[in-house]
Amino acid sequence: MSVGKNIEKYRRARGLSMEELGRMLGVSRQTVFRYENGKIENIPHERLEKIATALQVTPSQLYGWDEAFGIQPILRRRVPMIGEIACGKPIYAEESFGEYAVAEGIANADFCLRARGDSMTGARIFDGDVVFIHAQSTLENGEIGAVIIGDEATLKRVYYYPDKQKLILLPENPAYEPLVYIGEDLEQVHILGKAVAFQSTVR
Repeated sequence: MSVGKNIEKYRRARGLSMEELGRMLGVSRQTVFRYENGKIENIPHERLEKIATALQVTPSQLYGWDEAFGIQPILRRRVPMIGEIACGKPIYAEESFGEYAVAEGIANADFCLRARGDSMTGARIFDGDVVFIHAQSTLENGEIGAVIIGDEATLKRVYYYPDKQKLILLPENPAYEPLVYIGEDLEQVHILGKAVAFQSTVR
């Protein structure tokens, strides 16, 4: 796999957009795009080290040397579990202190929640799955996020239209209606973070 494809692979694994990686590197989104698509082939080693640092990998992983020699570094860490989140109607987010989930290969999760319900089955998130969340207050349209509505929490695909002051929380199950918030109703809605990975139980 080329350096550019490895940059893309690890960027996506961290849940970063091209714009976000570009800001970390001090370059434009277009430059990141050119890295990933091989338009810039000879990336200086100093720049590659900076990219590796931003993606929390080693330069050798970007070069693909670890894969070539059959070395697969395992990133294992404990991620705090802070409660449950509804995949259906919003439910109260009960916090579970002292509980953790073990994550492998998930570098950018700040906390995790256990999914309840079936509204996100179209995104392969089922009742009982552990969903890992990267804490952030905004999302790009179409991303799946953990959202607090008043004192309740839900997991939905998020679409926000600032010109219309309109927020749509879209389930991934046709049995459920979208949740729509307009104008002053937006004040009760807060983004907890972006869903970056999930762990399923055996079914």
